[in-house]
Order: sequence, then C-alpha cells, then structure tokens
Amino acid sequence: MRERGLIQVYTGNGKGKSTAAIGQAVRAAGHGHKVGFISFFKDPDVFGYGEYRSMEQLGITIFLFARKHPHFYRELDPEEVCEECCRGLDFIRELLLDLSWDMLVLDELNIALRDGFLKEDEVISLLDAKPQKLELVLTGRGVPQRIVDKADLVSEVMEIKHPYSQGIQSREGIEY
Repeated sequence: MRERGLIQVYTGNGKGKSTAAIGQAVRAAGHGHKVGFISFFKDPDVFGYGEYRSMEQLGITIFLFARKHPHFYRELDPEEVCEECCRGLDFIRELLLDLSWDMLVLDELNIALRDGFLKEDEVISLLDAKPQKLELVLTGRGVPQRIVDKADLVSEVMEIKHPYSQGIQSREGIEY
C-alpha cells in the first residue's frame, strides 16, 4: 500500500482526459485497489458508455451526478444543476471519510468549477480533506490555477487535430 496518495489532474481542450483517468482506475483495480469513479455531466443511460460497463466488471464503483449540462440541454434549470453538483460534492466528502478507498476519480469536476456550478473554495477544502493514502484524480477542461497549484501531477491534453472537424461523429467503442 502507498504511503501517500497524490492529486492528479487531466485538463485541456483535447480528447482523452477521462480516458486517461479511466486508465488510472483500471490499473489500480487490476492491482486489487478499491476504486470509485464519480462522474459529472455524463449519462450512460443515454450514451451507453462502454467504459462504464468495463469498469463495473472490474469492480470499480460508479456514482453519477448532474448527468446533463445546460449547454447541451437548454431546458435544464442551472440552479437545479448547481444543486445536483453540490450533492455530488457532499457525497464525495462522505466518501473521503471511508478510509477503505484507494482511488477516487472525479470525472468532469473541473467543468462544474469552470461553469460556476461549484465554488473553487469548496473543491480546495475537499482536496485539503483528502486522506493521506487516497489517490485523487480530477478531469475536465478549464481547471483553476489554485487546483493546479494543489495537484501533484497535471497533464494538459491539447487538441491538434480531431475527427469532428472532418465531420466524423462519435463512434461506438472509440469515443463512447
């Protein structure tokens, strides 16, 4: 078992941030670690993300919050989305009290911060409350500098070329 868990951040405008975090989760689960994957703004019931099925088969526990984002679902009330993100953050705080977790992935948490659904101070206090041995992985575009400063590893995924610009839509088994 590790003496110290780190804070990892995957950010940037390129494809692959969540994929990198899922790779970390799969690797940890493969070594028998207890892994939780807390996802914001992704709805596997609608998009059928294959990686969620794979993670569940590996024993990774998945929790979903604020499955829809007002940018894509204009009928959503931003206040309700904010409340759901805050419920997610409260839930994560509860998970931090359970010292049996080895890794928690907070997928798209940076989006909730960037778009004002969560407050930076709340997330900083969450990072401060991280148990020493817990590995914490955050993903999403637009990570604030204070989170970068707090992190031990920050990787920026930069888009150089993307198939969407060629009119190629998301493909099952590749993008989802």
